[in-house]
Amino acid sequence: MIELAPYAISFQYSRGRLFKEDPPVGRSEFQRDRDRIIHSTAFRRLEYKTQVFVNHEGDLFRTRLTHSLEVAQIGRSIARNLQLNEDLVEAIALAHDLGHTPFGHAGQEALNRCMQEYGGFEHNLQSLRVVDFLEERYAAFNGLNLCFETREGILKHASLKNARKLGEVGERFILKQRPSLEAQLTNLADEIAYNNHDVDDGLRSGLITLLQLQEIDIFARHLHEVRKQYPDISGRRLIHETVRSMINSLAIDLTAQSKQNIAITKPASPEAVRTALPLIEFSEEISREQQVLKSFLRENLYKHFQVIRMSNKAQHTITRLFDAFSTDIRLLPNEYQQKFSNYGHQAIADYIAGMTDRFAIKEYQRIFAISEN
Repeated sequence: MIELAPYAISFQYSRGRLFKEDPPVGRSEFQRDRDRIIHSTAFRRLEYKTQVFVNHEGDLFRTRLTHSLEVAQIGRSIARNLQLNEDLVEAIALAHDLGHTPFGHAGQEALNRCMQEYGGFEHNLQSLRVVDFLEERYAAFNGLNLCFETREGILKHASLKNARKLGEVGERFILKQRPSLEAQLTNLADEIAYNNHDVDDGLRSGLITLLQLQEIDIFARHLHEVRKQYPDISGRRLIHETVRSMINSLAIDLTAQSKQNIAITKPASPEAVRTALPLIEFSEEISREQQVLKSFLRENLYKHFQVIRMSNKAQHTITRLFDAFSTDIRLLPNEYQQKFSNYGHQAIADYIAGMTDRFAIKEYQRIFAISEN
């Protein structure tokens, strides 16, 4: 077992759980968090929630579930090299997308517009709402009763208005402090995963090409290295080797730069991390290259006309469902009709955000298609 650095989060530094529980037997507190997340209903739903491509567009594209597993794998590897708490990183990674709507960012944008009059919608806040309140698995409390540090890591950002409503877990936004290094690391492991795997999925779909990507420095460099090492490589093997090489180099750079930052700052405890500058970072050169890649994906993949067409359909579906439920709450399942009386339109947002892609499509058909039951 890797000895934790003094600036890492061990449970002795934890602020604990909202509801006191007996210590776990045979596993750590953060392993208990991870296990509760994996067994949650919201986690299983991630299998049928999209990344970029809607679930029915192909079986081999990333889903929120595979993405979360990939973030956890990347995060644990880097955490080990930085002597951080791998179990905490894994728990945050597996939970960070639990509040995502169906249809990815298109669904979130639509639901946020629908909810503007009622406080808006943001998937990080919804992920926290899922683990704090919406999961119904335990007799003694709502939610999963996760450790403070796991909950704080899930909440990557929040407006001051929302932070003031969240109690202790929102304090760092008010005080302009940093979360744990484990939370900082998971955020950048997320970036490594989605950038590179969107490249992979974009190439698989044919919406972007190798020729286009060869204009992007970070991709071109790794593509050249792979071709130099394997002159006869082509097809999917070439893409996989290039993406694998990019992920590996980004993980190495993040580890090296973060070690350097930590060595300069010398945080003596997790609390010292809170008042320091961000310590988990890429080098300046890699950060710049990452931004160029992000811009390329935004302009050439996320704004591709075929993605836009599906995004418009997705937003139309979310908007019509929200309007229908708002107009006549009797269209909601009985349990959500009851919740509406307590929580108003937040109950509708909870219902829609909890849908998978295919469930949202079926629900749309049930409500609007005469031929459906």
